[in-house]
Amino acid sequence: MHVIDSHTGGMPTRVILDGGPDLGSGPLAERARRLATEHEAFYKSILLEPRGQPGMVGALLVAPEDSGCETGVIYFDADAVLGMCGHGTIGLSVTLAHMGRIRPGTHRVETPVGVISVELLDANTVRVTNVESRRVRAAVQIEVDGHGSITGDLAYGGNWFFIVDPSPIPVNPGNIRALTDLTIAIRQACIAQGVRGENGELVDHVILQDQSPNKDVHSRNFVLCPDNQYDRSPCGTGSSARLACLAANGALEAGEEIVQESVIGSPYVLSYQPGPNGGVIPTLTGQAHIMAEARLVFAPNDPFRDGIAF
Repeated sequence: MHVIDSHTGGMPTRVILDGGPDLGSGPLAERARRLATEHEAFYKSILLEPRGQPGMVGALLVAPEDSGCETGVIYFDADAVLGMCGHGTIGLSVTLAHMGRIRPGTHRVETPVGVISVELLDANTVRVTNVESRRVRAAVQIEVDGHGSITGDLAYGGNWFFIVDPSPIPVNPGNIRALTDLTIAIRQACIAQGVRGENGELVDHVILQDQSPNKDVHSRNFVLCPDNQYDRSPCGTGSSARLACLAANGALEAGEEIVQESVIGSPYVLSYQPGPNGGVIPTLTGQAHIMAEARLVFAPNDPFRDGIAF
């Protein structure tokens, strides 16, 4: 299985170029469902240790249904198949450029949640225009074990987010363990207390927002992903959901740019335009770097061929 690894602001992406399962044809949302329900062992084996690493996201290249797209892609982490992945899209774009498949300019990529636009600015810098994002519920109060009442917004940016601003715990690298434990508890509370999307979608990501000590940086975040790992990047879909909340609060004007950084300090430049359905069309710009090109081996006699799942 041929793969290329990159990282976007420290968050790894593994692009699978060949050797994946046959998911058939048709809408990518349906093919993503098949990957999630019929090929769980496959996608987990790509990312779990010892073959993978904590936090890594996979990007399976598939034929697009829309012939105007450069490629189709299905994203997943070690716990779930994702609707969309912003850092993964930046990593994918830099990978395609590394392969000579795209040049600087604008390209279309099909994902399970819709077609997005990517602009390759140089060999490492990509501007992503995401699907329309929206805030669904504002100021939702939940009871979190060990932390009492916590208030946040439910928002969609390609995945589902519960966004707490300000964070009850300072967002800095020294608090990563405590931030992880808190966000896991918040997600569990959201699920238990019925905080869901319009069609019953579960909260799969949690964001804690905080101020940044760095000049000219709007804010700093901590983002919990479905695999209980934190996002080393500022999270593209999470930043999209955050933009929808800022717009709904009148705290950011259309076209105004801000810098959002992650808990480890890696930045995205963010802005938005009004969306046709009352939400926002987010734009995020970040950098990715190629780390490795390899062929994965799945030896039949390897006791951890399918990864370490505990």
